[in-house]
Parts: sequence; structure tokens; C-alpha cells
Amino acid sequence: MTVLELLGHVLTGTGTALVAVAALGLIRLPDAYNRANAVAKAAALGVVCVLLGVLLLMPGVFTAVVLGLGVLLQLVTTPFAAYAVGRSAYRSGAPLARATHRDDLGGAPRDGGW
Repeated sequence: MTVLELLGHVLTGTGTALVAVAALGLIRLPDAYNRANAVAKAAALGVVCVLLGVLLLMPGVFTAVVLGLGVLLQLVTTPFAAYAVGRSAYRSGAPLARATHRDDLGGAPRDGGW
């Protein structure tokens, strides 16, 4: 086993663990906003780690282009998706967790407009 293969296995294992942590956060966190945040951060980083690990395990120009495009799309689309989920949860009236002390949009209307 070469150093690149070992690093590839470490990256794929780390990415898989991060996706598992995101799934655990989806189950255990108290409200929709915390869940969306956990999934957006941990799952995005996990997928990127897995893709980089696969690149080290299967090196090649075509693989680098395809996986690089996958990493780019993952990093660009995940924040927008998390924002849309959080905004939809707020506009639909999803309750905040008890530990939340601030509601910066509390005076803003929930329906219509931005």
C-alpha cells in the first residue's frame, strides 16, 4: 500500500464519518434550523473528502475533471440549499429551539417578499 492509497483511504473514511455525523445531527438536534446547519456543513465537507479520497485511489485526468466538477458543485450548491431550507422552515412557522435567545427576523413578515 502506497502513501497515496493510505491517504485516499483515510480521506474516504473521514468523509464517511462526517456524513454519519451529519445524519446523527439530523436526528438529534432540536429544531429545523440546527438540523439544516449540521447537514449542510458536515455532509458537504464529508462528500468533498470522499471525492478527494477517490481521486487519490483512482488517479487520472478524467477522474480529476469529473471529481473536481463534483467538488465544485457540492461547495457551490450546498450553502444555497441550506439557506432555502432554513428560509422555508422560518416562513412555514417552524418553532425555534428553547435554547435560542434571538429571533432576528421576529418583526419581519413570514409571508411574501424577502
